[in-house]
Amino acid sequence: MAKDSSASTSDSPIPEDMLNAIIKTFIVAHVDDTDEHLAQALVYNASRLAWRMRESGVTTEQKTSVSDVVTAADRAAEKFIADALATIRPEDGILGEEGTQRESQSGRTWVVDPVDGTYNFTTGSDYWCSALALVEGDPKDPSELIFGAVHRPAMGYTWFGGPSIPTSRDGKPVERLTDITPDQTCLATYLHPTDFHKQELGHVWAGVVGRFATLRMLGSASVDMAGVATGELGAWMQRSVAPWDWLPGRALIEGAGGVTVKMEQAGATWSIGGSEATVEAICEALQLGY
Repeated sequence: MAKDSSASTSDSPIPEDMLNAIIKTFIVAHVDDTDEHLAQALVYNASRLAWRMRESGVTTEQKTSVSDVVTAADRAAEKFIADALATIRPEDGILGEEGTQRESQSGRTWVVDPVDGTYNFTTGSDYWCSALALVEGDPKDPSELIFGAVHRPAMGYTWFGGPSIPTSRDGKPVERLTDITPDQTCLATYLHPTDFHKQELGHVWAGVVGRFATLRMLGSASVDMAGVATGELGAWMQRSVAPWDWLPGRALIEGAGGVTVKMEQAGATWSIGGSEATVEAICEALQLGY
């Protein structure tokens, strides 16, 4: 059985005993929640915790690069979600970006991104969120995606939905996605600066981008895909996406009537979401390589 390996919060400006008290209070208030209510409460409270910690000042650490970072707020928010789930849903597994792993006894796993858009978070930007998804089976390739929940504290928005659950924002259903061609809409995407110089990779990425009216590279996959689900952005595409960056937003897009796929091209796995026609156009562009 996998060990619960939550990262330490010793560098956190919030004392450990205070964080544990916050978690216990949450558990008492939400122990009888349905999965749907629990998910939304978890991302709401985790993001608010991270927000308060940022206001108090947190230390930023690099993981793989200057733009791939982690803070004590990420770790505290993940501990909050993981510890609450360990008590409220003890049979379920957990997979968190910051290292929390617990093997599932129920077949279900909660996939957690405590702060999605950490670079933005550390620079004072409001374009970040807390996100999670609940899946059946292997979280890296789930047999069923049940739902996703995303909270963006700066806007006060909570998105929730899944393939069998119509996507809502703050409890109100979003409009179903309608087909639109790339030349009439915006692509939300990301490519690391070093990848632009990789000839084949940069070439196929540019071939997709060139079909769209415009593009945005904003730095939070789950906020981006929530924007696709609500029609604020036309489509989303990124390569080499981890489960916690993919599954919450994928659930929202599918719950809004959109389509999500993964496609291999140029030595990379591309994750794509949007309306059916837009996704088909992206896949065509990737396949053609221009």
